[in-house]
Amino acid sequence: MLEILLAVLSGSAAVGMRIALPLLVIAIYSEALWARIPLLSQLAPPIVFGILASWSILELVASKDRLGQRLLQALELVLSPVIGALVGIAIAKGMGVIGSQVLVLAALSGVFALVLQLLQVGWTYRLRRVPLWILFGQDLICVILTLFAFGAPKEGGLIALLMLWLAIRSAVQWQRWYREGRKSKPVKLPD
Repeated sequence: MLEILLAVLSGSAAVGMRIALPLLVIAIYSEALWARIPLLSQLAPPIVFGILASWSILELVASKDRLGQRLLQALELVLSPVIGALVGIAIAKGMGVIGSQVLVLAALSGVFALVLQLLQVGWTYRLRRVPLWILFGQDLICVILTLFAFGAPKEGGLIALLMLWLAIRSAVQWQRWYREGRKSKPVKLPD
């Protein structure tokens, strides 16, 4: 069960960074797994694939522009819990989980994706301008975490737990920054 939990965390961490890219990777990776995603598996595969490919390209391009990044984050903040839960259901069912455990894993996956999405929004607010190398790194980690959810769930889950640790540390720092009256300058990362 621990391996299943780590796989679900890995998939939801990927959704916490990008929404369509993990779904596109799942669609390409395994047709059998794609058939387990509620709602999306009911639609015609060419249409869904076209939408996911277009949306993934939009995510990859728009996330590099400041305005596009803000618009994408607003949309992804709303959709991340839903897509995270759908990916959690697909991974859990793909690993043989049945019954109410699927719902628990789906809820956990949705919440975890939302937490990581909130982390991104917070860092964007705090940094004001996120360097491009971080954005490209997010894209790469998103794909890696999606693949790890199926091929190496322990490693993917450990990366997801490290990301949770980063989210907790960031929240503590932001709280301290807010209490100090935001006197400190915004954090600057090298370009």
